[in-house]
Amino acid sequence: MLVLRGTVRTGNEAYGDVTALAVRDGRIVAVGAEAEALAATADEVLDLGAEGLLMPSFGDGHAHPLFGGLEHFGPQIKELGSVDEIVAEVGRWAAAHPVAEHPEEEWIVGASYDPALVPDGEFDARWLDAAVPDRPVVLRAYDYHTVWCNTEALRRAGVDKATPEPRLGWIVRRPDGTPMGTLREWHACDLVLDRVPGRPVTELVDAIRVAGEAYARAGLTWVQDAWVEPEMVDAYLRAARDGALRFRVNLAQRADPDRWREQRPAFAEQRRRVEAEGGELLAARTVKFFSDGVIEGGTAALLEPYDDAPHSCGMPVWEPAALAEAVRAFDADGFQIHIHAIGDAGVRAALDAIESAARANGEWDRRPVITHVQLVDPADLPRFAELGVVANFEPLWAQPDPLQTVLSVPRIGEKRAALQYPMGDLAHGGARLSFGSDWPVSSYEPLEGIQVAVTRRTFDGAPGADGWLPRQRMTVEQALGAYTAGSAHQAFADERAAGLVPGAPADLVWLSADPRTTDPMRLREIRVLGTWLAGEPTFDRDHE
Repeated sequence: MLVLRGTVRTGNEAYGDVTALAVRDGRIVAVGAEAEALAATADEVLDLGAEGLLMPSFGDGHAHPLFGGLEHFGPQIKELGSVDEIVAEVGRWAAAHPVAEHPEEEWIVGASYDPALVPDGEFDARWLDAAVPDRPVVLRAYDYHTVWCNTEALRRAGVDKATPEPRLGWIVRRPDGTPMGTLREWHACDLVLDRVPGRPVTELVDAIRVAGEAYARAGLTWVQDAWVEPEMVDAYLRAARDGALRFRVNLAQRADPDRWREQRPAFAEQRRRVEAEGGELLAARTVKFFSDGVIEGGTAALLEPYDDAPHSCGMPVWEPAALAEAVRAFDADGFQIHIHAIGDAGVRAALDAIESAARANGEWDRRPVITHVQLVDPADLPRFAELGVVANFEPLWAQPDPLQTVLSVPRIGEKRAALQYPMGDLAHGGARLSFGSDWPVSSYEPLEGIQVAVTRRTFDGAPGADGWLPRQRMTVEQALGAYTAGSAHQAFADERAAGLVPGAPADLVWLSADPRTTDPMRLREIRVLGTWLAGEPTFDRDHE
């Protein structure tokens, strides 16, 4: 295939922008004039058009493809704007899937509702009871750290007034002590989620296929699946064997603070299975840790108490010493470390654990990742570069939307709110950045995240021309790099990180316009016209 006209952004300083590129057998064989010289032998010529741009495809450094794909099959509650709309959709779905005809759907499971729709994100079971009183209903909030369930789900899980508070999690209660219907964090959510019947492997494979189609439309060819349980590994292996896997993916197996020691040999065995059976698209080199929860739920770990809860500094999922011990162990086993850390205490514990592993296990190409990086104490910013930590941001979150203005800022106050998502500070300090989406928590569309990273504004233009915390704004080139070379570095894909140069895999995306010359507030309007994985088209807008 020969690509002509338009602009080819190689993403490599030595080559810069060129006007031609040639691909053979899944790899780039020539760029610029050398590619143009192959015109007579090309089997296919792609004309980018005068405004078109070809560049390295996007990579998502933190997402949940299976969860995102599974949302396709349940009640469609995402982006609904009120409790009434959500309840109506759950009722509609229940009526369309009666238990007599669909016994496998007795439990109604859906995601992702907006926790900012009600004060403090506290949803009542009785609201769902009005639509579905006789079947258990479990809905995840879009942060996936909270569930809202109806009374029947609570009853089947045995959650009542006498249920003690779990070690990791909170049962939101009414004044009389009865469960309201909202459960926060691991052990509380699992009281109900553990009762939900497992999905068959065939349905999980279908979810992977749905996710792959969405990613291709968005120009994505690599994804870090950042939360993998054992049955999910089987689904990915089946998808790879059946040809249903159409994107590169690295699996991060989730370490549990209560049983990580017994997980250790199992994780190594799953890695071996994937290496033997997964083919070129599938890897399992990473272990995922949750350092803490989320600010909007009051469960992110903070160095100082919450403004609205002066008795609480949040809820660490791991005690710092235990996190460091487990990180050292999995690092010694050769796994990449990937830590969810949102509060400043959670980030510090993650950095301390990685530093501990480096001291204990010596130098090797570990490329540890701390993801989300929402609130960082300024004293900890230089440690990212010093320790070689990849700071993975979900750039779409770096805007003053209701999640910030209604839930987060009132909890942490204006002073700490001004430290959030320090992309600019870390980039200026020499840290490696990668971008991701946390889909289905938020949109998988990279161009939406890039627009926010560059403007630090909502899509409606708030808070004004300078954006929110303007010091942290990225240039378009930096943002494109974080979604391409940055994610490739995180993936240990040095060939892809080098850009569109001879010998590199032909993982490509064709955009309708060059983001570098587009009005920053219109970046998300750029269309993806085509996506290629190792030279094979996975999306073609003209033939979708």
